[in-house]
Amino acid sequence: MAFHEVRFPANQSFGSVGGPERRTEIVALTNGFEERNSPWAHSRRRYDAGVGLRSLDDVERLLAFFEARGGQLHGFRWKDWADFKSCSPSQAVGYEDQLIGHGDGVSRVFTLSKLYASGGSEYRRPITKPVAGTVKLGVQGGYQAEAVDWAVDLETGQVTFVDPPADGAPITAGFEFDVPVRFDTDAVQVSVQSFQAGDMPQVPVVEVRI
Repeated sequence: MAFHEVRFPANQSFGSVGGPERRTEIVALTNGFEERNSPWAHSRRRYDAGVGLRSLDDVERLLAFFEARGGQLHGFRWKDWADFKSCSPSQAVGYEDQLIGHGDGVSRVFTLSKLYASGGSEYRRPITKPVAGTVKLGVQGGYQAEAVDWAVDLETGQVTFVDPPADGAPITAGFEFDVPVRFDTDAVQVSVQSFQAGDMPQVPVVEVRI
């Protein structure tokens, strides 16, 4: 799949509407009960890039970005302002934010992830598009220095240690991240007159699997 490692202008994604969606299959039984199942292991996010437009200059930048991506052809990075950190939005990223695995004395490669927990249930989301310069790692509670102890692949979210972490050692990480998305339309329709009157174009964006 073609993917461009470029972020949609963050100032234009700010204020956009969107979030995660799930797919649930529900079968109503004759006795009134239901059977529910989900074919998706992970949620998928959708956004509207048109909501963040505030001026005609924003429209021009959107059109340039859309044309450079070839419409739906190429994916790109998107900053979800409601969920872009390994910690709470009001906190600073720290190397102990998320537990991403345990060492076995052999493995050197681990994948970034974020845990969502509520009411005794939890979901672990793979993070495939960390933001450069924001990733921090720890092993057994001790800070690990980038380029000295480990390196991160910004295109996959995988971190590789120079030396394998010890058997049973907890590996923690903190980071900011983007969502891999593509435009969910091959057409953008803008009316300059209606835009100046406050009518924003709809530009749907959908998460892609990496």
